[in-house]
Amino acid sequence: MEAKRKKNSNPFDFLSEEIIFNILDHLNNDPFARKSFSLTCRNFYSIESRHRKILKPLCAETLSRTSARYPFITQLDLSLCPRANDDALSIVSSSPWKLTLRSINLSRSRLFTKVGLSSLAVNCRFLTEIDLSNGTEMGDAAAAAIAEAKNLERLWLARCKLITDLGIGRIAACCRKLKLLCLKWCIRVTDLGVELVALKCQEIRTLDLSYLPITEKCLPPVVKLQYLEDLVLEGCHGIDDDGLASLEYSCKSLKALNLSKCQNISHVGLSSLIKGADYLQQLILAYSFWVSADLSKCLHNFPMLQSIKFEDCPVARSGIKAIGNWHGSLKELSLSKCSGVTDEELSFVVQSHKELRKLDITCCHKITYASINSITKSCTSLTSLRMECCKLVSWEAFVLIGQQCQYLEELDITENEVNDEGLKSISRCSKLSSLKLGICSNITDEGLTHVGSTCSTLKELDLYRFVTFHLCA
Repeated sequence: MEAKRKKNSNPFDFLSEEIIFNILDHLNNDPFARKSFSLTCRNFYSIESRHRKILKPLCAETLSRTSARYPFITQLDLSLCPRANDDALSIVSSSPWKLTLRSINLSRSRLFTKVGLSSLAVNCRFLTEIDLSNGTEMGDAAAAAIAEAKNLERLWLARCKLITDLGIGRIAACCRKLKLLCLKWCIRVTDLGVELVALKCQEIRTLDLSYLPITEKCLPPVVKLQYLEDLVLEGCHGIDDDGLASLEYSCKSLKALNLSKCQNISHVGLSSLIKGADYLQQLILAYSFWVSADLSKCLHNFPMLQSIKFEDCPVARSGIKAIGNWHGSLKELSLSKCSGVTDEELSFVVQSHKELRKLDITCCHKITYASINSITKSCTSLTSLRMECCKLVSWEAFVLIGQQCQYLEELDITENEVNDEGLKSISRCSKLSSLKLGICSNITDEGLTHVGSTCSTLKELDLYRFVTFHLCA
């Protein structure tokens, strides 16, 4: 009898819950596999319910059932639930999740009010992250409700256009643990609101002030923030060189700075803002800066600078030469849509920065085979190459990419002269996860077959306006 019982027993019954949790961890990226696992037996059904920590329901009406089925959720993403209202937030705040929830995404929801937010903030005491982006109907009353979440560390309020300095001040006064705050397009927040944030929230690491009607008056307390690493001032037209020149302090902890579309700032103001920022690693200067020798030289004092983006900026020959003469080693460079980039300058840059991992030369219309030849010879460790609409590059150049850049994970060659022979070579890049071939009229099924047979990690394939291919069996 004992032998028969052992024969009929489930071998998985002898596995500890910890081991089964490890198995489920490997299934996290496949929801169908998790579902199949949970339907195997009652024990697995129960264990899977206790293991799941992240939930992204398709509609708010299922929250009552799912809160009972999965009682230990820490991240709740309601971005697919545009009709989530106060009743939905009441269910969340009264369910078992009130003791476990750490993060909630409400960036696509419109129907909740300050009542639902207050219930959520008061009852979910361990909530550290809320995304309320696109809350165009939320005002200062809603901001006051958010302020009741005393343990908040990350808060997104992008495009909450009715919130004013009063609401932001309330949040700053109550949520002292904030480490990330996004105020992008909060057009009623002025210098006063930003100053209150900088004075009250001393632990801020990331601050996004994009498109706010602010001036340099709010910057002194901002640059004094001891832990600030990422500052975004994109589209802040009220800040200019004269105002930045008056700064007496610098943000020594700064690692990333975005000054895109700041049309009133030149290399002079930039030098004032980043003086003493010895740890600066990323700089985004898109759509407004003139890439001159003066601009490039002012960055020579930042040996840790690894990423620079000059998207849609006019480039002087002296400026691109100065980039090539830097003593530091760039890992990422974007010259997307930069007029003035030629084979000579681009070849000089890549030969000087052979450690590049990401390179964006989208719409650099003057470059030819010579540039790709230099890139593939010098930067063999590239993981990302984006070169959409480089129409003067011949098909032979794409053969070089496949031969030399074996570590590529992302390749965008939209609207180029690549053909089947080029794709056959590119198929050697076995690590590719994203390949964009839109409007490449010289490719046929033969080229795609090479890619499909060898690029097993491919997750994204863009064949926009690709009218000549037929689905292969």
